[in-house]
Amino acid sequence: MKLSELREGESGVVVEVRGDSEVRRKLLDMGIVKGAEIKMVRNAPLKDPVEFELKGYYLSLRRKEAENVIVE
Repeated sequence: MKLSELREGESGVVVEVRGDSEVRRKLLDMGIVKGAEIKMVRNAPLKDPVEFELKGYYLSLRRKEAENVIVE
């Protein structure tokens, strides 16, 4: 499942990070690495961006960026 498909309160473990090298590097630098647990916290009013909790901090990603992360 893609990270962008998680609903509020759901969690997942990162299995793969996809995308072109620039997007992939940005996501990896933010701590979205294989094996990391990530929780969807809430949507912005227009459903974009989406707030996630990862390694004790909050992170906002656009849905298009979150589509590059595969979780289980």
